Amino acid sequence: MITLQHTTAPAVPDQAGWVAAQVLLLGVLGGTVGLAPAGWLVGVCHGLTTWFLLAAAMLRAGVRSPGPADRVTLARGVLVGGVAALVADRAGEDVPVALLVALASAALALDFVDGLVARRTGTASPLGARFDMEVDAFLILVLSAHVALDLGPWVLAIGVMRYAFVAVSWVAPWLRGELPPSFARKAVAAGQGVLLVVAASGLVPFAGVLVGSALAALVWSFGRDVVGLWRNRGRVAVEAVVVKECSRV
Repeated sequence: MITLQHTTAPAVPDQAGWVAAQVLLLGVLGGTVGLAPAGWLVGVCHGLTTWFLLAAAMLRAGVRSPGPADRVTLARGVLVGGVAALVADRAGEDVPVALLVALASAALALDFVDGLVARRTGTASPLGARFDMEVDAFLILVLSAHVALDLGPWVLAIGVMRYAFVAVSWVAPWLRGELPPSFARKAVAAGQGVLLVVAASGLVPFAGVLVGSALAALVWSFGRDVVGLWRNRGRVAVEAVVVKECSRV
């Protein structure tokens, strides 16, 4: 988990700084391996969208500036933007695999750093944890799209599953219930990115088996959580009614 600290510092310098960092990384990629307009477009849009959504969430929470752990996650977001640009630019053809794997691996490694920073500073928060999760989810989506070009469209299920779950929760409110902490859930989520990077590297045989195992574990994890939420749906409905009635007082 990470945090978004309450400070009085304006967020505009942060916005300009992180968008500039994204453009700088894209410039480095363009100068070394080359980026066509598609790569630039995806990379810049990723940077702008990331900050826009984060700034909107910060505004709702009354937060003016990211905290130290959030800046680590923002750095991860910049790296993910670079991965997305490479994948979009080359569409699976002549992708600089070593560079893609390096950027994705660094983004995955920093996932442990932002959590460590949050715990050391005692500044974990639900909003920061959500931001961290969204960066992870988008990286997995991009990696699954890249690997799917070699192994088949079924790999996209890994990247799309979380977004499908959120979409369904819009019409099934019981899916928005609170889940208890689970080491298994965290391990499965972390394993998705690792196995997709390994498959993308092209250095191991039977990559399809690895990715298939990752998908099977993800289906099991989501299935277990859905069953748990279904069993607790009555309690969630009662809590929603209580909150509604209390708001009228």
